[in-house]
Amino acid sequence: MSNKSKLIIFSAPSGSGKTTIVTEILKQFPQLEFSISATSRLPRGVEKDGSEYYFLSSQEFEQKIQEDAFIEWEEVYKGTCYGTLRTEIERIWSSGNIIIFDVDVKGGLKLKEIFKEEALAIFIMPPSIDVLKERLIKRDTDTMEVIEKRVAKAEYEISLSNQFDKIIVNDNLDVAIKEVNQVITQSI
Repeated sequence: MSNKSKLIIFSAPSGSGKTTIVTEILKQFPQLEFSISATSRLPRGVEKDGSEYYFLSSQEFEQKIQEDAFIEWEEVYKGTCYGTLRTEIERIWSSGNIIIFDVDVKGGLKLKEIFKEEALAIFIMPPSIDVLKERLIKRDTDTMEVIEKRVAKAEYEISLSNQFDKIIVNDNLDVAIKEVNQVITQSI
């Protein structure tokens, strides 16, 4: 299997540690390259356009939908969309690297459906809903109302975890990173 057609999808409920794990895995595998998603939400904290996300206005996002610029997109929360730009995939494949996605659960399943056996889909599972809620509160980036919505959505997302190729429980971050490293080493 050529690197050009290989990709790794990470999905998880918000607060599961997915982005932290992806950041560490990118340091360990130089042939992996992060696919920057587009979003219609505003940056949080120190996020920068073109680094963590491509931040688009709702109108810009809608225009990209009309132009068929996304390979997949989803309104993850009411009024907040996320999507994978076709140009991102082309950019990474043209460099000869393996694409790594950090996407919501529905987006991960859509990518898995599109790319089939070329994709390795990994679900990062929180140890429990209570732990997930604690992590979201400690992250201190959302209101309590938003956290409650994320927790409610997480229960649904966890019910979809069996559709992924691998499930890694993030109870201990170092252990989870080692497990992901082993899965990727066996896959690429």
